[in-house]
Order: sequence, then C-alpha cells, then structure tokens
Amino acid sequence: MPTGIPPRTGLWTTYASLLRWTTAQIGVMLPLFIVVQTLLAAGIIVGFGLLVPGLDTPSARFLSTGAPTVLLMVIGLVMVPQGVAQARTSGTFTYMRALPVPRPLLLSDLTVWLVIALLGIPVAAVVAQLRYRFGYTIDWPLLVAASVLTAVMATAVGYAIAVLLPPLPAQPTTQVLVFFVMLFSPITFPASRLPEWFQAVHDVLPFRPAADLLRVRLLSSGYTVSWRDLAVLLAWCALGLAISVRALVRRA
Repeated sequence: MPTGIPPRTGLWTTYASLLRWTTAQIGVMLPLFIVVQTLLAAGIIVGFGLLVPGLDTPSARFLSTGAPTVLLMVIGLVMVPQGVAQARTSGTFTYMRALPVPRPLLLSDLTVWLVIALLGIPVAAVVAQLRYRFGYTIDWPLLVAASVLTAVMATAVGYAIAVLLPPLPAQPTTQVLVFFVMLFSPITFPASRLPEWFQAVHDVLPFRPAADLLRVRLLSSGYTVSWRDLAVLLAWCALGLAISVRALVRRA
C-alpha cells in the first residue's frame, strides 16, 4: 500500500504514486483481461451472427460496430465493480479514504481501468475484420474522443454502483445490468426493432447513445448521431464521477 505520502506532496507526484500502486495491483491481470475481451468480441461478432441466418452486410456492420461498446460496458459495469468490491472487502478501500490526499486523486484506479477498457476497441475491430472482411472508414481524432468518453462513463457508473451498494449485492447487480446491455439494448441491433416506449427509455440511458457515437466514428456511412446523445453521455459520466467522489469524501 502507498504509505508515507506527505500532505504537501504535489498533485502530480501523489497521483503518480497512487497510479503505480493501482497498476501493480491490477496490471498483473492485464493478459487475462485481453483474453477475456478477445473471447467476448468473438462471441458477440461471430456468435450473435450465427443466430441470424443469412446475415447481410448492413446487419454485419451494425453488429461489428456495436461490439466495441459492449466490451467497454463489460469492463466498466462488471470488472470495475468487482475490483472495487474486492477492495472494500479487503479493507483497501477504507485505507485509501484515510490517506491525506485530495479525494478526486483516489480515483486513480479508474485510469488503469480506462486503459484496459480502451483495449477492447482494436480487439473488436480486428475480430470483425477477420470475420466479415469489410473496411472501416475511421475518423481517428473523433473516434479516440468518443472511445475515451464512453469508457470514462462506463467505468464511472460502474464505480458509482460499487460504492453505493454493499459488496455482496453489487456484483450480481452489475452482472444483471450487463446482460441487459447485451441483449436488450440497441447496441448490436437497430433501435427500430424495439417497442416505441422502450426506444424512449434508451434515449435517456447511456448505452444506445454510446454505441451510436462510436459507430458513426468507425463506419460513418449511413449512421448519424445527435448532440442529445452526447449530452446524455456527459450527464451519466458526470453523475458517476460525482457519486464516486462523494463516496470517497465521506469518512469511514
């Protein structure tokens, strides 16, 4: 554990110390996370494709460009809460809150989770390219920005769930949530297939806007995204970060 951090240490030095500690804890699992992301990408892109006989090119493109969003959600809504729950059970979370450092810096572990989540983008793109053999029209600057925003939103919401709920119910809650994302959210299939009332629900949830934002940066032909989608993502991101920081500010 990072001990002996002076109260007057510079913000960057403090953040770097916390980041090194978090990386040492999570980093050893990085190869496993990459394997999980690869298998999940294959399961979504190849497995879901097998459920639809005679999958045409537009459907294959929609499925493939939605897979990165699913991977980001799995890391943010499942892996992050599990990591936080383990830290709360072991006492690490309580120790972190007792450190004499600015509270927002205690979210340094989100930086590591952010990097892990972003690895899902190229993994899904490679699997889709190998399976369906179509080219991407990538807007790199905006794709990077959209990917970072989506990953921050997913990890922040996952962290917020983990600190709001006790460790035991937090883990099954996030697992149920990710099944909702994979099967009932218009990420790998068009929203038009859902009832109108369910489409309206997804207009205020972050999953469909995140998928559309990434999709239009991966394959812009035929896809659009609105400023409202961006506002929804920013709102959920701010909410997740606010709840997380609030939980860290409260003293045990």
